[in-house]
Amino acid sequence: MNTGQTMLAVGAMILLSILILRVNNTFLTTSSTFMDSKFEIMATSIATSEIEEISKLAFDKSTILDSTIVPATSLADLTTPGNLGPDTGEDPNDAKTFNDIDDYNGYTVNINADSTMPSANFKVRCVVSYVNPSTPNVVSSTATWNKKITVYVSSVSMPDTIRLSTIYSYWYF
Repeated sequence: MNTGQTMLAVGAMILLSILILRVNNTFLTTSSTFMDSKFEIMATSIATSEIEEISKLAFDKSTILDSTIVPATSLADLTTPGNLGPDTGEDPNDAKTFNDIDDYNGYTVNINADSTMPSANFKVRCVVSYVNPSTPNVVSSTATWNKKITVYVSSVSMPDTIRLSTIYSYWYF
């Protein structure tokens, strides 16, 4: 082999090495993006499910009498902002014991969303607060006819925390 052929062989090896590194880099980036998307979709699904579970409950404990929904006619009837959270007799670690929306204030739970993925562990945290319709991102220091539910879902496998919010309003005709 002469010098020219050796130089061509070395050049070909360098080009092949660059090509292999580029393919590996693209594969790893695509794989990472795929996993991030999968975790974020699962987290969004968990947050949506949590909001749907919360929405099935009564607006406030004052609107429940012997498992029957009764109307609240005054803001004074509603739970005060400082008392939002589980009521006496409700287990703060067991959402099945909750009977109204604000019982979820401060509720946290760890969920393994996919048993085939050991890293799919999520922490769910709920915050319930009163808000005014004109300023839904500002927590009200007094009871209103509107409660904002915010669900945060995080995981060590995700770069960001998913946050979903909704506002439930009490209507009585």
